[in-house]
Amino acid sequence: MRQLTALDAQFLNVESATTAAHVAGLAILDSSDGSITRQALADLLLDRLHLSPALSLRLAEVPLGLDRPYWAADPDFDLAHHLFESTLPSPGDDWQLADAVARIHARRLDRAHPLWEMHLINGLAGGRVAVYTKVHHAAIDGVSGAETLAALLDLSPDTCRLGPPRTVSDQAVPGVAGMLAGAAVRAAAQPVSAVRSLLRAAGDLDAIPLAAGLPGSRMIARAVRRASGDRHRRPELPGLKVPRTPFNGPISAGRHVSFGSVSLKDVKAVAKANGMSVNDVVMALCTSALRSWLEERDALPDEPLIIAVPVAVRTGSAREVVGNQISAMVAPMPTNVSDAKERLQAVGATMRAAKRRFALAPANWLSELCSVLPAPVTSLATPALFRLASVAFPPINLIISNVPGPQFPLYLCGARILSYYPMSVLTDLSGGVNITCFSYDGMLDFGVVACPERMDDVWSLLRHLRTALDELLDERVSDEFRDRVGVDLMTR
Repeated sequence: MRQLTALDAQFLNVESATTAAHVAGLAILDSSDGSITRQALADLLLDRLHLSPALSLRLAEVPLGLDRPYWAADPDFDLAHHLFESTLPSPGDDWQLADAVARIHARRLDRAHPLWEMHLINGLAGGRVAVYTKVHHAAIDGVSGAETLAALLDLSPDTCRLGPPRTVSDQAVPGVAGMLAGAAVRAAAQPVSAVRSLLRAAGDLDAIPLAAGLPGSRMIARAVRRASGDRHRRPELPGLKVPRTPFNGPISAGRHVSFGSVSLKDVKAVAKANGMSVNDVVMALCTSALRSWLEERDALPDEPLIIAVPVAVRTGSAREVVGNQISAMVAPMPTNVSDAKERLQAVGATMRAAKRRFALAPANWLSELCSVLPAPVTSLATPALFRLASVAFPPINLIISNVPGPQFPLYLCGARILSYYPMSVLTDLSGGVNITCFSYDGMLDFGVVACPERMDDVWSLLRHLRTALDELLDERVSDEFRDRVGVDLMTR
């Protein structure tokens, strides 16, 4: 079976007493007919488990942590380790659901079993139920996570049974002697491979968080590119100096979550009116919401916030490849611009520059940096280095993700999914707040995860997101009424 890549293993290494490195989703379903039960979910999972390798593989550790682990089939797979059920107390509102999910999200996954859990949460008002699913980030990224979820879903309430599981060809995990031999070979080659990784990453030194702030980073990057024969001219990026905010610093083990939705139709209307992409408008909404939240607490810095935006570089299907194929764009978000219209335009310009730069740069700088240190050193040093960096020199303020989803209804065990709120990882290094967005069936569903010590009120951030969209719609209405053009503001 395949060995974890350096990037996959880094998601294991980052875990500590205060950090859990899984990605998750909270699905709200209409189960007024009682179709969603633990038994129905168990039957579905057992029927379709073979479609998602990440759900049936566990870690095989190398002795003494001398090398990165391998993925191996779990010979003792038991659904009881993965599927759980609970019930909210009355009245079963969204705030109670968020508290329950936050407690589950804060807990790390058990590495003795395949790295995922599914929780059926009953007791929601209005005949609804919630299904919260988390999978370790070592096994999936945003795109493969969506594909993993899709394997369990249907296009109609009439569940399509898939029949007996097909046989998945697999390669045996090497024995202890084989693992140690592989570790010895990689340890011997580590100095050379580390230098190669550093040289490959150095060509984009001016686009890498923290490194971009070093004196001469742009000159070094240009020199390395010339020496390597790379003649592509890179667009210059604005400065990536990270301002101090309440979001940055050591995180605790606790988590708060909030979730909510805005109309995709409205977001598309703003995007069309301003010649932008939907993703640009999403980033502008997040920028405005963060600005308002910080401003309320007299904590708004004079400089733009620096965000990282994960980008999928996957070439294969999640049904074929377990693990991560992602990189990241890093860009300043103009939280320092007071006018909403100007802020929107500034976000669009910033994202266009970041996308042009990303298109010309190698997409694997994140993986290269994870490959620099030997596996035993990385596994031991990562938590301490992340904690130190959060105090001394945080590389970014936070991560914002936008994952595209289907624009039609989907069903789980015959129950319609009403909303799907994604939730992601917090680390000392990446900040105590994470905003993730998923487009589904005409809506943009936002999930916010925060460390209580870094963000005391996660729900107000959702309110600011909605206010930011209303503000941009008002701008659009004013412009079009001046041109005597009518506007349809009806939402789903």
